[in-house]
Parts: sequence; structure tokens; C-alpha cells
Amino acid sequence: SVFNFQITHEAQIWEQAGNDLFISGDEVIVPPYFPNHETVRKDMAINYSNLIRMDQELGQRIKELKDEGLYDDAYIFFYSDHEGPFPRHKRAIYETGTKVPFLVKFPGGKNEKVNKKQLLSFVDLAPTVLSIAGVKSPSEYQGFAFLGKNKSKIEREYLYTSSDRFDNVPDRIRAVRDSKFKYIRNYNPENPHALNVLYRKQMLLMRHLTSLHLTGKLDEKSANWFMSPRLMEELYDLENDPFEVNNLSLNDNYENELIYHRNLMNDWMKEIDDLGSIPEKELIKLISDE
Repeated sequence: SVFNFQITHEAQIWEQAGNDLFISGDEVIVPPYFPNHETVRKDMAINYSNLIRMDQELGQRIKELKDEGLYDDAYIFFYSDHEGPFPRHKRAIYETGTKVPFLVKFPGGKNEKVNKKQLLSFVDLAPTVLSIAGVKSPSEYQGFAFLGKNKSKIEREYLYTSSDRFDNVPDRIRAVRDSKFKYIRNYNPENPHALNVLYRKQMLLMRHLTSLHLTGKLDEKSANWFMSPRLMEELYDLENDPFEVNNLSLNDNYENELIYHRNLMNDWMKEIDDLGSIPEKELIKLISDE
């Protein structure tokens, strides 16, 4: 069974704006890529309040399992489909968009020895569920089982991320990260990362950022998201710069890391036969012809 909690969806930032807050805007910690402003703090406080509401809904699902005598025998996988609901979170190739919370509850209060620092991907979920059921994964699966009878002896060295469309706006981006560095390649450098996505314009935080950008009042860390043209390549030291605000791609001291990750990306795209260079209309025609 799969349960989705819509209370933490992006739209709930503006739809819950008039409801009670369970945390004050003065209590939130504003990340360095947002200006420290009351509008930002208010929307962040709404998000934290929505997380509390979601936690209560999750508690009801767990209570149902316990009432039906199923809780002790159940695996529970808890995760989100992306990081936060804000600009530079949802639809973003940065860690603020791709790194998600992930918890596993095992049956019978038992645990399974796992490396909690390993790099996991959503493509690992299907192989893992099959492994728990004692079934081997088909050879075409890209993911690795990290639990169960057929748990992989190999731990992933690299995580690859791709994006080709953000709602009504196409944009081709590819990324690869390891335990320390993240490399991003922008195929349409004429676009800013702050694409003109109509849906999120309903959020006050997004309107505030846009207003400050248009009037030249954003600091450099906040303004980089709006930069146009943007650089074709980005490189970040995730250990020392977890919010990815200091792009090292033009820093000569990191040239070897840049080349290394650039080659990783080239090899992966060739391995998976990446079709991102084909326009959408042509891809649709190819699918129709088949």
C-alpha cells in the first residue's frame, strides 16, 4: 500500500497561509540562498507547520496498522518525492531538490545492518522490495537492492540525476555526485535556474524573490539562481558547501575534479543511451512510430 500526504505539497504553502502556525517565523533558520526576510520566514514557518500536520496524518496510518494487528509484521518505507516545496527546492537539480528524507521500519522491531552513509537512489527501491520478497531483480534494472535476501554486495559510488522538463518549461540538465563533489551540466545555459514556472508564482516567497531580483536587491548567493546566462558547468564541494552556493567550475584548483566528473557524466550518458538531445516532438513521433 502507498499513502501520499498532500499536506506538504508545494501548493499548501499558499493554501495554508491563513491557518494556524505551529512554529514562529522567528524560530526558523533561513538557508544562505534565501534573503533573511519576514516573507521568507513566514512561508518557511508554514512549511514546518505542514510537516507537523503530515506527521499527525502518518500517525493515523500507523495506528490503523496497529489496530489491525499488522504493524509488527510490516515494512514501512518513509520518503518524500523531492526535497522542500520552495524555489530552488522543488524542480531543482541541487541537493535542496534531490536529497530526500528516507527511513525504513523493519518487522518485529528488528534491524538490518546497513551503511547509513551509502548513496541511494529511487531506482534502488524496486530491486530492494523484490529482494525482501526473495526475488532477484531483472538484469535491466539500474538499481541496487540495499536490503533483503538478494542485497547487493556493491554500494553505489555515484548518483546520477537528470531533468528535462519543469512543468510547462523544458530544460535539459544532468548531474552526478559522489560522497564529496557534485557536478552539474546545463545544456541550455541561456536559461536561468529560475525558470518561468507559472504554478509557483502563487507562492509569496517566489514573488518576493522575483521582486528583489528585478530591483537588484538580492545578494550574490540568492541572485545566482536567477543568473542568465548561467555557466554550462557547475561543481560543488558538498562537504564544505552543502547548500551549493560556491561554484568551483572556474577555479583552477579544482580542474582535475571537474574533468573527472565531466568524464563520469559522459560515460553514463553513453551507457544509458541518453535521449535528451532529441526534441520532445521527435521523441513522441518515435514512440508513435514504434
